[in-house]
Amino acid sequence: MIQSRVHVSDLREHVGRTVSVCGWVNTLRRQRKMQFIVVRDSTGMVQVTHKRDDGPLEVQLEALTPESAVRITGRVVDAAQVKLGGLEIVPETVEILNLAATPLPIDEHTGLEQRLDWRFLDVRRRPATQLMFAVQTTLEQGMREYAYAQGATEMHTPKLMGTASESGAEVFKLGYFDRSAYLAQSPQFYKQMAISAGIDKVFEIGPVFRAEPSFTSRHATEFTGVDAELAWIDGVEDVMAFEEQMLAHAISKVADAHGQAIAEHFGVEVAVPATPFPHITMAEAHKILREGGWDPEGNKVDLDPEGERSISAHIKQATGHDFVFITHYPVGIRPFYHMRSADDPSVTLSFDLLWKGLEVTTGAQREHRYDVLLSQAAEKGMNPEPLQDYLNAFRFGCPPHGGLGMGLGRVLMVLLGLESIREATFLFRGPNRLTP
Repeated sequence: MIQSRVHVSDLREHVGRTVSVCGWVNTLRRQRKMQFIVVRDSTGMVQVTHKRDDGPLEVQLEALTPESAVRITGRVVDAAQVKLGGLEIVPETVEILNLAATPLPIDEHTGLEQRLDWRFLDVRRRPATQLMFAVQTTLEQGMREYAYAQGATEMHTPKLMGTASESGAEVFKLGYFDRSAYLAQSPQFYKQMAISAGIDKVFEIGPVFRAEPSFTSRHATEFTGVDAELAWIDGVEDVMAFEEQMLAHAISKVADAHGQAIAEHFGVEVAVPATPFPHITMAEAHKILREGGWDPEGNKVDLDPEGERSISAHIKQATGHDFVFITHYPVGIRPFYHMRSADDPSVTLSFDLLWKGLEVTTGAQREHRYDVLLSQAAEKGMNPEPLQDYLNAFRFGCPPHGGLGMGLGRVLMVLLGLESIREATFLFRGPNRLTP
């Protein structure tokens, strides 16, 4: 009779019974009189203990290699001396499902870049990385739950565009039959079209492409974006309130489901943020930073990574909060479709959200008036002709609206205390990496 598979985490319920465990060979220890095999599945590890007897089991166990896929059927035994859960399996049959080649191309000392070359093996051998993807799933589930509860409609917008999106910079161009196409930098234009289509709240989690030749720990050429757009808003504050509540809800779900495991594997305590988040204007941030000696290279208007870290540290000290909205960015460093302040036309009704010094979100109230959009595009030297499909969405009664774009990988980076977005992605894509 074939035994049904039992996960390692459930073995305690089967002491004294014969079960089958399917997994990979984690380690092999072969002594003169005994053979010890540690088998790992997605839920944990268990020791398989066999006394040498010159029989077929001994031969099979001797032939095993690390990371071989196996199905081991045997009796679950209480064994207080075994550190792995105080249990062991005494095998009755061993089925080698796939014998792993030797030697393995990576080990626990291998550097990140080589580990990324063998990412499937890297993820399999690292319980913390498998936990990260479980956390990502819960995080997305929490975001969706909140968005759905607010009446948002989940959309799937095109990733192929006939014209370069937004500013036209940093886009990937590709052949499309007899003409050119571009990979979407964001769903920005399309989610605004959905607002104009009468869908009050729009939400999407999907791929985003940026042709940035950046080699930093926080940039990727393809990543997962979390986007939302809200109609009939009274101001950009409505968008910020939506985001902070969505994040608080999602992080609370992560804390409940994985908080203990995250502390164990990553040494990080998941703290559910209090709302509302602090926010300061870009002008106020500049004043605080310059008083503290911040001197950006080239006298940049935007915050550089050092400025983001410094202002976050200042807010943390002043308020105890890990999040801060930086608002009212100057017109010169924001896209043409960001609405400008009626009180000060030199700044936009926009924001970035920093979490522990890392920018995770950009958002704004959008300009919904057709003539103003034309004027602002002209100011930035943009030709309106390639934008006409987008601009048409504002000619026939588009309501006031605003939205945000968040990088899922960056949120995971901060949540788990990771050093690089390469670690927060299953298969990373960057200027020098298109494989595996």
